[in-house]
Amino acid sequence: MDAIPLPSKLIAAQASDASDARQAWMSRLPIVVPELARRWSLTLGDPYQPGGMASWVAPARNRAGDPVVLKVGFPHYEALHEAEGLTAWDGRGAVRLLDSDITPTHWALLLEACEPATALSEALPTPEQDAVIAQLLTRLWVNPVAGHPFRPLQQLCGAWADGFERRYAAATGSQLDPGVARSGAELFRELAAPPTAPVLLCTDLHAGNVLAAQREPWLVIDPKPYVGDRTYDALQHMLNCPDRLLNDPASFTVTMAGLLDLEVERLRQWLFARCVIESVSRPDLRAVAVGLAP
Repeated sequence: MDAIPLPSKLIAAQASDASDARQAWMSRLPIVVPELARRWSLTLGDPYQPGGMASWVAPARNRAGDPVVLKVGFPHYEALHEAEGLTAWDGRGAVRLLDSDITPTHWALLLEACEPATALSEALPTPEQDAVIAQLLTRLWVNPVAGHPFRPLQQLCGAWADGFERRYAAATGSQLDPGVARSGAELFRELAAPPTAPVLLCTDLHAGNVLAAQREPWLVIDPKPYVGDRTYDALQHMLNCPDRLLNDPASFTVTMAGLLDLEVERLRQWLFARCVIESVSRPDLRAVAVGLAP
């Protein structure tokens, strides 16, 4: 069994996660990757660097010589149903799924290649990213069809709120005021209640997950699909713009709500609650949470 090159972030993730599932997945990569290359008649390049923490991703050429991308993911709850989400969007604002091999031990996707693949985060300053993110989100917010497999946003938010309460209780040193922390966790759960008109959400859309392409100017990669309140989907982009979020969260909220045709107050509530949930590991968000608190 020949070794395969590994992205630096994947090596770091293996070192920090000693779970049996992670180690077994990593040990099988030198077997799985060549098997997939043979199955899909791919000529593989080296994986993208520094890569991600939970997938091996590399450029490739198919039998016809067309550029494609092979993604072999570590099965984990946040990335569940990526293939089904890409299928539902069918290339409308997101990369196309060409084929997949989903097993209990790996989630492999054969994807449309983005060229030149420059990340939006590197191509435009953050204020100019807002409109691109908004245009993509409004296209991704499709109505889920009957019998869809996607989990409700309520499930994700409930798990995150539970996790925050455990981390907050165990944390040492300066933390949010207990009343603010309690209010944020409760609101995070309340806002995630199923809306009357749920849509398919990306949940992890930020400028690093948007690539320049030829078929469309920008395409979304690496979605983590859930179904629920569309207002939630503005949050990850906002959290990935820390300078603007810290300096003037109210103005930033008004801007994104306007671009996405959302209620300003509901987005403000979501942003407050999410900043609380993130506050143990991101101390910079505590001041934002306090400033946005009801």
